[in-house]
Amino acid sequence: MIRAFRASLKFYGAFAFCVFLVVPFAAPSRAANGVHDLPLLFDARERIARPDLSGLARLRFLTTVDFPPFNFVDQSGRLAGFHVDLVREICRELEIEAKCQIQAVTFPELQPALVDGQGEAVIAGIGISTELRQRFAFSRAFMKLPARFAANRQAIGRDVSVAALAAKPVGAVAGTTHEAMLKAFFPKLQTQSFPTREAMLAALKQGAVAAVFSDGMQLSFWTAGSDAANCCALIDGAYFSQRFLGEGLAIMNRKGDSALTQAIDHALLELSRKGRLNEIYLRYFPDSIY
Repeated sequence: MIRAFRASLKFYGAFAFCVFLVVPFAAPSRAANGVHDLPLLFDARERIARPDLSGLARLRFLTTVDFPPFNFVDQSGRLAGFHVDLVREICRELEIEAKCQIQAVTFPELQPALVDGQGEAVIAGIGISTELRQRFAFSRAFMKLPARFAANRQAIGRDVSVAALAAKPVGAVAGTTHEAMLKAFFPKLQTQSFPTREAMLAALKQGAVAAVFSDGMQLSFWTAGSDAANCCALIDGAYFSQRFLGEGLAIMNRKGDSALTQAIDHALLELSRKGRLNEIYLRYFPDSIY
């Protein structure tokens, strides 16, 4: 599912370079409304010990350039994004900035490069599967991507709620996990399937369907963008399902590096507890996807 999302937002071009993260990164924090904060995935009372990393020669994170706003090339030609800033904060929390690097490769190269020792960890939106868990270790999830409804303002009226969708057609892309999730979670709604995401959004904009059910991140950007022309708005409610949407975004590393997995989990827990994980989220998702 996450891989399909990556492909839908792909930046085209060939890039292969390293960005060395040895300079502290500072950005102004943004005021957070409680409704828009990143949902907590860590218990603040939990404790994960930080292992001794003194013997670590380097920590190179592998990523890509085609998964905005998580990782992409900015206007100055530098690797940027949510994942890049998160790597900086992880390395700062572990006090190993001088040993940290991040390198961009193509998506098909991620797993072979990790196996061959060209990097120690992958942070690139890889969907966790049973097959991958047999081969690699994963950190705790640091973010989950929700499914959401977006409604046509005129078709739904003032009552912008799921209850207002009764007896109205709701679009979904045929054969996707979101279509299956819509039918499972809301069996009484009238589902109308579309062959592509573009066809679904065009029908929503025209009012041919009252709402659509799809990836919350994509819908949040679309409804706020010029293509939507203010036709539509997100309906309150973010829906999660490990069965349909997976475990969420995590960092992958080799199975033999248990100390590294624990160190990353320690850093993620501390970043969550201190609010720095939420600050990064608000930096790239100021309108919230939740």
